[in-house]
Amino acid sequence: MNINDYILKEIKAISLNNTVKSAQKLFKNYPITHFPAVENNKLLGSFAEDDIQTIEHKEDKLEEYAHLLNSFFTDEKASVLELLKIFADNDTNIIPVLGKNKNYIGYYDLCDVLDVFSTSPFMLEESETLVIEKLEVDYSMGEVSQIVEANGAKLLGVYISKKDNDFIQVTLKIVTNEVNEIIQTFRRYDYKIVSNHENDIYLEDLKNRSDYLQKYLEM
Repeated sequence: MNINDYILKEIKAISLNNTVKSAQKLFKNYPITHFPAVENNKLLGSFAEDDIQTIEHKEDKLEEYAHLLNSFFTDEKASVLELLKIFADNDTNIIPVLGKNKNYIGYYDLCDVLDVFSTSPFMLEESETLVIEKLEVDYSMGEVSQIVEANGAKLLGVYISKKDNDFIQVTLKIVTNEVNEIIQTFRRYDYKIVSNHENDIYLEDLKNRSDYLQKYLEM
């Protein structure tokens, strides 16, 4: 389903002519972190609940607190991953949406976008999750794809899941029946395998050697 099908309009945006008291009431009635403020169909920004609920002068109009408006939004072309980044960057559960003419047309709800992501083939298709690590200067997306596909597997998706000093960790979603062959190939190309896998022959061999050495030392 197209992500645009999830643009909501149930909660009406507020105006700067509204009072602080009315905005505080809206936040109590709706489980959202931000309320879009709109004038003449143009988005002015979004008020955060944390800011509005601390204002003591409840009869003041919101225009006196326009400096508290947060500026974040999206358009109809945004992907699910782009939306998730906006949600995270702004610590919000609602994103205003602008149409082709930059008019405010509605909003995305975090729960809906998470549902779309969780039901995507990337999440649902049966696959192996492999986490690898390498120096950032030596990392190559092309090399990673080549290693996976050279072993007869299909790469569903890849993303950089961690950066620490000069190293990066990359999480791969792979469709394969022979993950051990892929693991060993990555090791030959000097990648460290971060994730644990039951059928990792290399680690099993190390364990057997360690057990043998321990028995020898106990003799």
